Amino acid sequence: MPDLVLDAQNIHKSYGSGDSRFDALKGVTLQVQRGESLAIIGKSGSGKSTLMHILALLDAPDAGSLAIDGTDATGLGTAAIHRLRNEDFGFVFQQFFLVPDATVLENVVLPLKIAGLGKRERTERGMAALRALELDDKAGNRATALSGGQKQRAVIARALITEPKVIFADEPTGNLDSVTGRTVEDILFDLNRTQGITLVIVTHDEELAARCDRQIHLRDGLEIAPELVEVTA
Repeated sequence: MPDLVLDAQNIHKSYGSGDSRFDALKGVTLQVQRGESLAIIGKSGSGKSTLMHILALLDAPDAGSLAIDGTDATGLGTAAIHRLRNEDFGFVFQQFFLVPDATVLENVVLPLKIAGLGKRERTERGMAALRALELDDKAGNRATALSGGQKQRAVIARALITEPKVIFADEPTGNLDSVTGRTVEDILFDLNRTQGITLVIVTHDEELAARCDRQIHLRDGLEIAPELVEVTA
């Protein structure tokens, strides 16, 4: 039996109603094995970010089921969802979502603060995460003082702080130049390879997707077969 960390079955999601209704997902089934790297590929409006948000418990499906480590997530209460998301998932987005007036260290340890850990443990774990990303010398700097690449490394450090099972990355290099973007990619894939963290990447970048163990292609809310990608592009 495969060791599934995510098991999504027949996921549907729509927005709006009547003439303005938009069917973002029309019955997508997806299984993610522990420790793999997966790319979800598609153009704008294909449903790829919606799918990631549902997998990451940031949104709920209208229909279908989602199991996290064998637990039916669709039946969990709000508190349990928040706890699961905070403890098991890390997030890296195209927008950095750093608190501008807070220090780098304060930004990185925010998930631990939400979880109720004491300041000493937060600081120790935060500095360890920053050292792993070679950013510990910036711990006391304001987030606004960082370069784009440094901001994304700070975001990755924040994603790692809870020792997550899965990192969700939505266009993680979209705001970076090609050289800095490649460095960020290398960091993410190194974490996947050396620490066994499952990596789910949403992207329209075929080169980034090709670095993953597996790719799925979405178009108009449905998965399409790889051999049809070029035909329907």
